[in-house]
Amino acid sequence: MIERKKEMGRDRVSRLVSWGHWFAFFNGFLAMIVGVRYIETVGAPESWLGWFYLVISTIGHFSFLAFIVYLVLLFPITLILPYSKILRGLAAVAATLSLCVLLYDTLIYDDYGLHLSPFVFDIAWADLNALLQGTSYIVTPIGILILELTAANYLWKRIEKIRKVNCGNKVVAVVGICFISSHLIHIWADAADITEITRLDDAYPLSYPATARSFMESHGIEKSTVAHAPESLQPALNYPIAPLQCKPDDQINILIVAIDGFRADLLDPVTMPFLSQFAQQNHQFKHHLSGGNMHNSGMFSLLYGLQGSYIAANDLNYRPPALHQELARQGYAMGRFAPDKDNIVPHALYQGLDNQVQSIDDGVAMADIKAIEAFRQWHKAQNQPWYSLVNLQSPDSYDTPVGFLGIETVKPQLPLKAAQKVLFNQYRQSLYFVDTQLQQLLTELPSNTFVLVTGVSGKVFTSNGDESRSNLSPSNVQVPLIIHWPNQQHSKSVDYATSHSGIVPTIMTQLLNCNNPAKDYSSGRSLLQPNSAAWSYVGDNLIFGIYQQDEITVIDRHGKYRIYNKAYSQRIRKKISAPELIEVMREGRRFYNH
Repeated sequence: MIERKKEMGRDRVSRLVSWGHWFAFFNGFLAMIVGVRYIETVGAPESWLGWFYLVISTIGHFSFLAFIVYLVLLFPITLILPYSKILRGLAAVAATLSLCVLLYDTLIYDDYGLHLSPFVFDIAWADLNALLQGTSYIVTPIGILILELTAANYLWKRIEKIRKVNCGNKVVAVVGICFISSHLIHIWADAADITEITRLDDAYPLSYPATARSFMESHGIEKSTVAHAPESLQPALNYPIAPLQCKPDDQINILIVAIDGFRADLLDPVTMPFLSQFAQQNHQFKHHLSGGNMHNSGMFSLLYGLQGSYIAANDLNYRPPALHQELARQGYAMGRFAPDKDNIVPHALYQGLDNQVQSIDDGVAMADIKAIEAFRQWHKAQNQPWYSLVNLQSPDSYDTPVGFLGIETVKPQLPLKAAQKVLFNQYRQSLYFVDTQLQQLLTELPSNTFVLVTGVSGKVFTSNGDESRSNLSPSNVQVPLIIHWPNQQHSKSVDYATSHSGIVPTIMTQLLNCNNPAKDYSSGRSLLQPNSAAWSYVGDNLIFGIYQQDEITVIDRHGKYRIYNKAYSQRIRKKISAPELIEVMREGRRFYNH
């Protein structure tokens, strides 16, 4: 009798386990249906390869998630309380909650471009009313619960028939093959940079496609740097949002001088006598922020006028800045003169320009000298309106030419360590050298030339590259901005906050006569009026800072954040400001959502 009861108990548990697996598979199927919402956000593939990968990765991923939920939540209860009525009720409730969380995640991903995490949940909770509209958030969970209870009972009543069909192993095999195949295909796509596949990496929650990069690196295999973008692939980024409506009028020459590592607090009469006087005679912006603390992010914000979170958008590897597109349409000759720079991101940043880059074999300072000389010869040879970007990089590497006679060293006003004091004075020598070059450059321009002088980024006095990349303090992002308007000799000092994202709208509206609202092609507003936004974005897609009036919030890609005071000298213990961060996240999705 006892053995009989044990046998019946084992049979009941076996039936419940079998039922649980089929119930999990059913919910995996429901999760796949919900997952369609993610594809609507990122955009569907247009090649058979993309669709094949999407189908097998969807089947494998959501089936795996459903099985994990069953294994963690229901399987232990099956062994402790092997009663079908209790288990069916609990399973229906657990499945309903899981699907509701998945639906909520689709809303957050569509709005913010991020999946649920403790950090994102805090932000989304503050924005709950905007995310959940109408009564669907009440009706939907009830409808899902009814469906789950019906499915649970249906499967239980027919579990014996299903077991007799003996198709469970085949279903597991198909799901397993899809799961493994999707990861193998992704390893190949990641190595070959097949963007139609790799762009789906973050589409699904808890998705971590295999890359095998460590294996490739250990065996000396380098990842291909050639991006394969099928012509049939519809760009996911809608930039510009609307066609540019510009009417060429009196075309003038445009010169942008961008200096790497150019701190705002060292534009003074002793260190840079010429540029200091030039600034006093023209339009000077006293509180200007670069869009980044490195060359790529600073130049990206300067030329694209977009928030740095867009810097990794694949479409911008093939689409030049809207500013350059319009200049080309209006018939401008366009040139770039700079020391040679590796790893330019995005790849189309300087596309369409006559790129005259100089070797740095003899030092960055000599490359700057050659770049300026190349520009002088180039612009004198032009018989049409021209646009030129002159990028000087000496200050960022503390470089001066051999034999250059600089200025006297001074005691820093900043609290610096001994090694930093050496870098500080060498940096001043480099700025003084650049000032002499700017004097030659700016005093022989045609009168009908618009001149903009600014920094690509600021500068912190360190030889540690990692420290410089992670530092988003004002020293590393606050830069000078000086504008000379053609045929105007009046001076003006601007005390309201401005940023690089406002430079493109200013040029487009004031010089190229574009009637589009700035939001069609930029994240910024014209520099000629105070920005209504209460924040400025500084950084890229990996680490960024939100500059507000009295605090600076630094956030990394994992959602970890720190809040500092305005001077970046003290960390503030408080929770992140949700409204501003919600605006930042929405701006980071705006050019995808149109």
